[in-house]
Amino acid sequence: MKKTYRVAGHKFAVVMPDNDAAWNEMGPYEPFVCVDASDCLFTAELLEAMPDTSDKQKVTVSCEGSDMPRIELYEWRGQWLMEMAPLLEAPVRAYLLTDKTFQEAKFRILGSIRFSLGTSLMLMFAFATARKNTLLMHSSVTVKDGKGYLFLGKSGTGKSTHSQLWINNIEGCSLLNDDNPVLRVMEDGEVHVFGSPWSGKTPCYQNIDVPVGAIVNLRQAKKNTIRRMSLVEAYAAMYVSFSGYRFIKEMADGLHATNEKVVGTVPCYALDCLPDAEAAWLCYKTVSQ
Repeated sequence: MKKTYRVAGHKFAVVMPDNDAAWNEMGPYEPFVCVDASDCLFTAELLEAMPDTSDKQKVTVSCEGSDMPRIELYEWRGQWLMEMAPLLEAPVRAYLLTDKTFQEAKFRILGSIRFSLGTSLMLMFAFATARKNTLLMHSSVTVKDGKGYLFLGKSGTGKSTHSQLWINNIEGCSLLNDDNPVLRVMEDGEVHVFGSPWSGKTPCYQNIDVPVGAIVNLRQAKKNTIRRMSLVEAYAAMYVSFSGYRFIKEMADGLHATNEKVVGTVPCYALDCLPDAEAAWLCYKTVSQ
């Protein structure tokens, strides 16, 4: 069976046997099902067994923390091979094999189906859209008065908490995505934020988009203060908050160009804050002006 999905205007296809149990874990993707199967950026197909990749060459390993997924990247016979684990010290639970242009991928599930599917498709989406004015963000997004407000920061900073503070204390706020929204620079130059099938531990899979009102980089502090960031500061804050391999030149060039467009268009702020209602109100009153 083959199904097509459309996320942030970009289509991709997933191919798996009709009765495979993995289809039961595709619930987060249902809001994004697309009837038109033409012009897909990539196709990802389930592998029944992995080829012998013992002659692979390691390129890099990425992991943001001991409780975060580990992704090992290799080169293998003119292709990219990614071996993925749910935690730093956990054994490999998924494989992703893709061509160098990130158009054709095959994935193998060993452990958690949801982890394997989610990680494989999320990575392919990030890589395939890197030159399409698109950034897959690590962020929580709250919507207020028809605009999306992105909260950035290192893992554990309190992005989800700050979103919830807006929702609990400021009337008319709602959650768009709690972990991996998508930013896209539209043809008219306006920056929109889109929901995605990837929302971390919070089930929030909305196929909607809104213009971006502001981007806020959070940092824990003993008092609440906020200021507008310079373009250089905003670029740096964004740079560590979107997915992609910077050492692949074509990908890096695309990410760089999109980042420049975003920070040159969207106001960006630095918020030092406590996890309290006062922080939410200070942020809202500043960034919504």
